[in-house]
Amino acid sequence: MATLSEENYLKAIFHLSKYDKTAVSTNAIAQKMETKASSATDMIKKLFEKGLIDYQKYKGVKLTENGRLAAVSVIRKHRLWEVFLVDKLRFSWDEVHEVAEQLEHIKSKKLTRELDAFLEFPTEDPHGDPIPDANGNMPSSQKLLLAKVKQLQRCICVGVKDSTPKFLQYLDKHKIALGTEITVLSRESYDESMAVKINNIQRSISKEVAHNLFVKIS
Repeated sequence: MATLSEENYLKAIFHLSKYDKTAVSTNAIAQKMETKASSATDMIKKLFEKGLIDYQKYKGVKLTENGRLAAVSVIRKHRLWEVFLVDKLRFSWDEVHEVAEQLEHIKSKKLTRELDAFLEFPTEDPHGDPIPDANGNMPSSQKLLLAKVKQLQRCICVGVKDSTPKFLQYLDKHKIALGTEITVLSRESYDESMAVKINNIQRSISKEVAHNLFVKIS
């Protein structure tokens, strides 16, 4: 059984590998975990000894099937707890991440099953990210960044790339949430900002915001 610290590393490797599709360098892991490369190397050795990762020098790290299942289990619990906090305890979407970071390490499988059932088996968290199922399957999501939407296309906000409180509070301030309809009116070639219509109000969206909002074409 993985420790709390080991679970955090497995989760980081899973995200860095783009859902377990590519090998990840030690430096990338260290940067993600905000630690020294030597500390990341020590943890990689521990995970390798437990059979949770495959590691070849100069070729990077990949999760084994057991490692992938452990990582996805933590992500599943994290996202279920976020749904619980928003839907049942009235947390806002910018408040839940840090609390879910603590709750995701609870080991009880029964608690996770009952939580899932209590929430009526949600498929997405409050930020629009897919919730893995009980068998470790990660649902595919057909979405693209707002920055990729063509002029005069209409789309619906379905998620965020940046889930930091600062960005989520910005979206709340500008009345942008999951389900918000956005129409791209024009694009500024100089700074890649966009003129859009949101709730029938025309406004400007910066390049940074456009690269952090996931949408579906409507």
